[in-house]
Amino acid sequence: MQVKAVAVGIVLVACTSMALSQGALAQAKKESKEQVRRGEYLATFGGCSDCHTPKIMTPNGPAPDASRLLSGHPANSVVAPVPAGVLTPNQWVAMTNSDLTAWAGPWGVSFAANLTPDAATGIGGWTADQFAKTMRTGKHLGVGRPILPPMPWLPISNPVPQPIPPKGP
Repeated sequence: MQVKAVAVGIVLVACTSMALSQGALAQAKKESKEQVRRGEYLATFGGCSDCHTPKIMTPNGPAPDASRLLSGHPANSVVAPVPAGVLTPNQWVAMTNSDLTAWAGPWGVSFAANLTPDAATGIGGWTADQFAKTMRTGKHLGVGRPILPPMPWLPISNPVPQPIPPKGP
């Protein structure tokens, strides 16, 4: 009888733990889905893909390469030299490469960073606080070197008081 009572107790504890775990898992999935949706909204609102997603040329002009979404400037991409005398006062202020991930101007050449969640090559190793500080200060990881143009960190650092809500579910 005692063995049966212990067995029933173990089964009840296991089932309760499993139900709690499934509930926690469902909550985590919901929070994760909301986080992804919020991230998608912020990336769209901030125009991150404009520079951080390599473009491919189409009959209608450059279009984002969906296979390299937010991957930044390709490390193996060859960038042509900037012609002498082009980036001068009363001439051009900035130029970009063919996939729109490298920009040249009076500051030199800047390359779009990888914004994917990859910890080795993207920003997956960053904390939310480091990302927020980077966007607010215009400095790498919030304390490092300045972020170069054309990164619009200054307007991003002052978000609108009530952001436009994301569309649809």
